[in-house]
Amino acid sequence: MKKTPEPREEDKIPPPVATGSENNSAETETTDDLVASLQSDLDRFRDLALRTQADFENYKKRGAREKDEAIKYANRTLLERLVPVVDNFELGLSAARDQSEHSPIYSGMSMILKQLTDFLTESGLEPVDAVGKQFDPNLHEAIGHEPSDKIPEGHVIRQTRRGYRLKDRLLRPATVVVSSGRTGRK
Repeated sequence: MKKTPEPREEDKIPPPVATGSENNSAETETTDDLVASLQSDLDRFRDLALRTQADFENYKKRGAREKDEAIKYANRTLLERLVPVVDNFELGLSAARDQSEHSPIYSGMSMILKQLTDFLTESGLEPVDAVGKQFDPNLHEAIGHEPSDKIPEGHVIRQTRRGYRLKDRLLRPATVVVSSGRTGRK
């Protein structure tokens, strides 16, 4: 059997000395106050730990969401710069069509435009339809109003520049002319 060493004299804690009932109740109140204070501190630190943990979880979720969005829209700048090139290419194709639709230049430019638009579609870019649609300031930029007997008021008569969406965001609004209704109203 193992022998446990005897406690040293300085390690011994003297028992509390009872000098009367007043001392006991004062010590009890002091102890109760100390326990209440410690419990209050414990509750406060537990609440702080829970809040910090919740804040950290929210931070991680927000970081993951921002990372996903950055990946989803990583090509945005490239596509914004490529869209005017497509516009100019379409203008050149229109001019080549006016010369002759059967020319090899027109055929070649048509094939290149098809490849370019297919690439843009695969990248998540889609054109905004405008002609004949109700004017929507979230999708269209009005540059004028014209009277029209065929198109109802508030609808797009023609599009002067195509608009584009990148996935679920508007990359560029369509520039349009909006109908102001019939001419010669009574």
